[in-house]
Amino acid sequence: MARLKTAILISGRGSNMQALIEACRAPDAQAAVVLVLANNPDAAGLAHAAAAGIPTAVVDHRSYADRAGFDAEMDRRLKAVGTELVCLAGFMRLLTRGFVEAWRDRMINVHPSLLPAFPGLDTHRRAIEAGVRFAGCTVHYVRYETDTGPIIAQAAVPVRADDTPATLAARVLVEEHRIYPQALRWIAAGCVRVAGEQAVVAGGQAPEFASINPLP
Repeated sequence: MARLKTAILISGRGSNMQALIEACRAPDAQAAVVLVLANNPDAAGLAHAAAAGIPTAVVDHRSYADRAGFDAEMDRRLKAVGTELVCLAGFMRLLTRGFVEAWRDRMINVHPSLLPAFPGLDTHRRAIEAGVRFAGCTVHYVRYETDTGPIIAQAAVPVRADDTPATLAARVLVEEHRIYPQALRWIAAGCVRVAGEQAVVAGGQAPEFASINPLP
């Protein structure tokens, strides 16, 4: 059976990218990473991807006069390898509405908070300052508005009294590396559909390591 052709967009080290690549190496994986594309030629994740035998490309945003031109070239690169699903993994560029709509329900992201709480940056500092008892991460389909879109999976971690943004981020990252590959597996297996603005997961098996959207 043909595997879901998946491309990963990165800007830096790509630790979530590495988790996705590792998951796709499993004998029963139903997704295959066909491209790792970076907007930053110095992104450390490019070397990791190349070492794993994954094709890589760079579309340097600084070479384009506007976001539309940059996004158009990314779109061209993605289509050239037959991409069916796009995974954002620490991709630090805002995408145009046209690009997001072109890949609607075919592009996912992982965000280090329990959305809709704390969208945007500095999530861990904001969570600690707000006094929440639980933080976590969310895998969701991408919409034009920042950190919105149907939620596929979430994992929660307790916020400890002595937490700093760094210590909390480290624990949340462990969960990101778990639920992002799980969400990819569900999508590749055809277990996820979007109804309205909610992602419905059915037919997959919920892992025990995290608080995941309930399965019917």
